[in-house]
Amino acid sequence: MKIPTQPSAIQRPTWYLLTIVLISAVFVLSCSKSTTTKGNGGGRQTAARAAVSVQTTPVQRISIERQVNVSGTLASPDQAKVSSEVAGVVRQVLVELGTEVQPGQVLVKLDPSELELALQRSESALRQTEAQLGIDGVRVKEPPPDEEISSIRTAVANRDDARAQLARAKRLMSQKLLPQADLDTAETRVKVTEANYQAAIENVQALKASLQDRRASLELAKKKVNDASIRSSVGGQVSEKLVQPGEYIRENTAVVSIVQMNPLKLKTALQEKNAGMIQKNQPVQFQVESFPNTTFSGKVAFISPAVDQATRTFQVEILVENSDRRLKPGFFAQGVIQTRVDENVMAVPEEAVSQLAGVSSVYAIADNKARQVTITTGSTKGKLVEVVSGLNGDEILAVSNINQLANGIAVAVVSGNAVAAQAEQSAGGAPASEEGGGRQ
Repeated sequence: MKIPTQPSAIQRPTWYLLTIVLISAVFVLSCSKSTTTKGNGGGRQTAARAAVSVQTTPVQRISIERQVNVSGTLASPDQAKVSSEVAGVVRQVLVELGTEVQPGQVLVKLDPSELELALQRSESALRQTEAQLGIDGVRVKEPPPDEEISSIRTAVANRDDARAQLARAKRLMSQKLLPQADLDTAETRVKVTEANYQAAIENVQALKASLQDRRASLELAKKKVNDASIRSSVGGQVSEKLVQPGEYIRENTAVVSIVQMNPLKLKTALQEKNAGMIQKNQPVQFQVESFPNTTFSGKVAFISPAVDQATRTFQVEILVENSDRRLKPGFFAQGVIQTRVDENVMAVPEEAVSQLAGVSSVYAIADNKARQVTITTGSTKGKLVEVVSGLNGDEILAVSNINQLANGIAVAVVSGNAVAAQAEQSAGGAPASEEGGGRQ
């Protein structure tokens, strides 16, 4: 008996269904293995994070040189415009811009002809007065006593003769041997000679007073001749020439400007919070743009006793040695005043400090656990950061992998303290850097 067969159209869906089931089973099995693999890997990572390997360093003790930042303009402590004290025509200008001059050096020469004539006239008037007083001004410079001057001796002789004639006339008159008219004449002559004597004394006193005036006039005339050569009143360099040869100038006309070049002053203003730190003779180091690789030095010289109420700053002047003349008035300078040295200051390597939202912290390691400690930082010295507060000084700090640490996380301390050693070495000669001078 023949068994009936199903049509081929009915058999195909069955194979398709079986194929889909097998593919689905393989896919589900693959996803399950993938999930299991991922789950095992996450567990290993969690286990790895459970103990972070770190290097450590103790809190260090260093010395820090406190500094106050300064900036200002270099200025000459002595600037002068040299002026002429006499009028005249400029004959020579003996200096140029930048010429180094010394006090008393001749800068400009005027024509002295008129001044020399005035000197001769003053000298002639003096010699005339000296002759009237009986002196020559060379061997004898002071006038003799009044009674030794010829005019007074003549007046005294005439007076004495008149008095003798009057006495003789009175004797003759008593004997009735002389007319009354002759006696009156003798009396009148005595009065005249006495008046002449008094006039002679007054004239001599006037001549002595005139002698002092004539001598002063002569000295003034000599000074004016000397002033025809205009000299520098200060030492420095010529910054400006104000006259030219052939030009007529009047008295008090400025001819040359001179600035003193050594030393110079660095003028600056400091915030009032630094008033207690700044003292005279503190060393200063600064730089200028013209010599960026050179550090210049100076000392605090003058400190204002008052604070400007508008700016809350006080003025400070620093003397700067400038013997090589490299610095010039007007240069802008930036530098620091070295105020003091603080010893035994707590410091940590900068690698140990974590910054977040402006808050500084470190991780102290104890019993293989990390503990986050918030600190207040101060100055920096090389690769070391000053710790103002937050630590006791006996902590052991993490200096590596701090970005993987959290409060209370387990750590594994590994040997090696190269970071701290390198930081300490780099800080050996570097001064502390403080904004605005640091803390009191």
